[in-house]
Amino acid sequence: MSTLTICICVAFITGYLCIALESLTRVNKAAIALLMCVVCWTLLMVDPASFYPAVTGDSVIHHIAEVIEHHLGDAAGTLFFLMGAMTIVEIVDSNGGFNFVRDTMKTRSKRKLLWRVAFMTFFLSAILDNLTTSIVMIMVLRKLVQSRGDRLIYAALVIISANSGGAFSPIGDVTTIMLWIKGVITTQGVISEIFIPSLVSMIIPAAILSMHLNGKFDKENNLPKAEVSQFTKVQRDIIFWLGVGGLIFVPIFKTITHLPPFMGILLVLGILWTTTEIFHYNTAEDDTMAKRVSDIMSKIDLSTIMFFLGILMAVAVLQEVGVLTLLGQGLDATFEGNHYLVTGIIGVLSSIVDNVPLVAGCMGMYPVQAAGDLAVDGIFWQLLAYCAGVGGSMLIIGSAAGVVVMGLEKITFGWYMKKITWIVFVGYLAGIFTYWLEKTFIF
Repeated sequence: MSTLTICICVAFITGYLCIALESLTRVNKAAIALLMCVVCWTLLMVDPASFYPAVTGDSVIHHIAEVIEHHLGDAAGTLFFLMGAMTIVEIVDSNGGFNFVRDTMKTRSKRKLLWRVAFMTFFLSAILDNLTTSIVMIMVLRKLVQSRGDRLIYAALVIISANSGGAFSPIGDVTTIMLWIKGVITTQGVISEIFIPSLVSMIIPAAILSMHLNGKFDKENNLPKAEVSQFTKVQRDIIFWLGVGGLIFVPIFKTITHLPPFMGILLVLGILWTTTEIFHYNTAEDDTMAKRVSDIMSKIDLSTIMFFLGILMAVAVLQEVGVLTLLGQGLDATFEGNHYLVTGIIGVLSSIVDNVPLVAGCMGMYPVQAAGDLAVDGIFWQLLAYCAGVGGSMLIIGSAAGVVVMGLEKITFGWYMKKITWIVFVGYLAGIFTYWLEKTFIF
């Protein structure tokens, strides 16, 4: 590893520590992420030829511009998907669409609500995806839980349940989608063998978190009636099913058209936007202005978007200089033959850096074999799907779901690491052990 590569790693680690210590430095994490991104790319430009020996002369500058545009395109796809999903959920929420979900889940018992949130998030994330599900559930929780202290616990559980639920579904998480499209896991294989470990990784943390919740909500303070627009119940139901049904349709749209997922989100947003504008024809002028989508879009937390952009582009530098590949090769050499340890460590690393380049690196490093752990639906690939998905819950910035919830509920990195990380780790190990039992005695 060259001196310049080490400097890039130091810059990334320093920025990461500043993000982790946001509650102490009181500097917004988005600002640090953007600085970290620019510093890492600037260091790469000190001697770009050393990282691209095959590119000669002045063409290396042009090549790097293309590389940055490629990574920016990938990041933009994720960001537009995020903004579209957040806007859709905001539209449904602001027009009373989630009242049905709220009424279905409402209970005065704090522990009963916890288990209802856990299972609904778990299964919903397998149908939609963990990112969209997290946004939906946080919006519902805001109507159900008024105490911020209690809601932080529920929000942490949403992150855990969403990532666990996404791990056993081929469309539930971006990493499982990658492995599924690559053909190293099948729909039947990942659902039948990863479902129970994923469920265990959710149930154990939920059981531990339930110990922090006692008693019932105050009747007069909990579950207030939501203030909705002048839409009729039929109109609110249409908005709900267009929004949620549209989100479910996004993976189908991608399969049919082969377009990126954010295109499907934009399609749903366009339809929902048009529908609400038509419904507003017969409402009062003040109500119309308050509920228009253009007004809703202005409320999106841009700092979360900028943070996401900075993190994704900073990790892209580590991918370009070969740090992630070296890391994977080092793991493979150190724990040769023990894919439980290799994938387990990859899962822990996925909570620190983005799991997408980690999984992409693994797919490039390990060729698919006809038989054994590296065969289609082999131990390595199935565990990689589980560990990369569930492992991202260990730190709040380790997954897209965590970053979104962090922005929506203003959860600090330090609080999550102190209160939640060890709980997730226990469930994570329990899930791996459950998978080992399955492979040893069942499959």
